[in-house]
Amino acid sequence: MKVRAIIFGATGMVGEGVLHECLLRPDVESILVLGRRACGVQHGKIREIVHRDFLDFSSIENELKGYNACFFCLGVSSVGKKEDEYRRVTYDLTLHAAQTLVKLNPGMTFCYISGMGTDSTEKGRLMWARVKGKTENDLMKLPFKGAYMFRPGFIKPIKGLKNTLAFAKILAPLYPVFKFLYSKGVVTLEHVGHSMINVTLTGYDKSILECEDIMRLGKRR
Repeated sequence: MKVRAIIFGATGMVGEGVLHECLLRPDVESILVLGRRACGVQHGKIREIVHRDFLDFSSIENELKGYNACFFCLGVSSVGKKEDEYRRVTYDLTLHAAQTLVKLNPGMTFCYISGMGTDSTEKGRLMWARVKGKTENDLMKLPFKGAYMFRPGFIKPIKGLKNTLAFAKILAPLYPVFKFLYSKGVVTLEHVGHSMINVTLTGYDKSILECEDIMRLGKRR
C-alpha cells in the first residue's frame, strides 16, 4: 500500500513538518498540498492547489479524488478570539473539508491535529478545548476508513524548517528536560509526521492519540 495524502496547513509549523516527513518516506507516493497560499516547497511528489475559500470546494472537487489520507494540520490560536470566531475557523472549516473529502474518498484515513487538553465532553471551562472537542467528536462520526485525533503537547520542531514558531525555537533546546520531567506532554515533529503516515498504513487501536501514542506510533519504518 502507498499513501496518497492531502495536506492542509503546510505553511504552518506542523503542516510543514508533516510534509517534510512525507517527502522522506518511500511509502508516500503522492502529496496534494492544499492551502490559501503557496507553501514554497517543490518536489516530484507534490502537486499544489492554492484555494482561497475553504468553505466551498465545488470548483476543485474533481482534483480532490483518488487520495487515501488527509493530514489536516490547519489551525489558529484562540488568543484574542471570541468563541464564534474561533469556532468558525476551527470547527466549521474543518468539518466542511472533512465532509467534502469523505464524500469523494470513502476509503480515506483522516488525521486531525487537535491539542493536549481537548475537552471531549464539550462542556468544560476552556473555550478552545470545548470547540476542539466538538470538532473531534463530529469528525469521528464521519464514515472515513479511520479518523484519528492527534493531541500533542509541546512539539519539538524540525531544525531548518522555515515556519517554526518563535517560542518553539526558543524552547527546543529544553526538549530533553521536558521529556524527562513530563514525557506524557511532549512529542517531536518527526514523530507526528511518521505517526500520521503509519496510522494510514496500519491503523491504530485508539481514535484519540495522546503524546505517548504519537511517540509509539511515530517510529520511522
